[in-house]
Amino acid sequence: MAGRGTVKSSGNFNANADAEVLYKAMKGIGTDEDAILQLVVSRSNSQRQQIKASYKTLHGKDLISDLKGELGGKFETLIVALMTAPLAYDVKSLHDAIKGAGTDETVLVEILASRTCQQVKEINAAYKQEYDHDLEKDIAGDTSGHFQRLLVILLQALFQAGEKKFGTDEQEFVTILGNRSAEHLRKVFDAYMKLSGYQIEESIKRETSGNLENLLLAVVKCARSVPAYFAETLYNSLKGAGTEDQTLMRVMVSRSEVDMMDIRAEYRKMFACSLHSMIKGDTSGDYRKTLLLLCGGDDA
Repeated sequence: MAGRGTVKSSGNFNANADAEVLYKAMKGIGTDEDAILQLVVSRSNSQRQQIKASYKTLHGKDLISDLKGELGGKFETLIVALMTAPLAYDVKSLHDAIKGAGTDETVLVEILASRTCQQVKEINAAYKQEYDHDLEKDIAGDTSGHFQRLLVILLQALFQAGEKKFGTDEQEFVTILGNRSAEHLRKVFDAYMKLSGYQIEESIKRETSGNLENLLLAVVKCARSVPAYFAETLYNSLKGAGTEDQTLMRVMVSRSEVDMMDIRAEYRKMFACSLHSMIKGDTSGDYRKTLLLLCGGDDA
């Protein structure tokens, strides 16, 4: 999967020089937004972390605070997200999803279904360190039933399929899908199709509903193809009246160095239009310009 991102490390990187570019872009009257966004998207996240450190050393100020002071709206949110380390960004997204009025289940589903076992373990540890709270307990306190059970299984990274056997179909689904080896799951789906004559997705839709259905489907989709799952997530955030900007930003930021090329290809295949054209038509200004750079090209 390496090298399937649209954002790469800069070859002749100099953190101090970059910190100066950002400082100058914000100094004086008026902010040079274009200079900021062009620089940020042409550096990898680990390089951005070094720029942040250099900025602090050179100017004794926090780069994120300065950016927040100079930028505004969705553009600010996007740039701050890009300046945040990936693990910290996942942890903050989960925390925000839980602590708001009413839990934002879509965020919990997306992050826990699509991250690797190792990433889930790191998220758990980082969440504890950052908020002195147990992510599992916070999720359990905010969700219920089978949905809660599967989230907790994904969190505990219990990857032995069918370890425990329960009565109902729902429990069975929950247990089997708690096994996060994609390869193993794909074999299970094939066997299920042979036995029942149905794709597992059809059975999930028939047997479950609401948050549990969304989570089970997300786990299945991610086992089949993570890029296809994110292509669909992006499509849903862009179609219809009003853009789901939080989801759009979260996916574009978190996948830009991972598999954005593959997501774009899947998008084109699944929806007969390019991700680039959808973003272009649905967003505006510096926010749009940054998103299009993260998208990295048009597959028209």
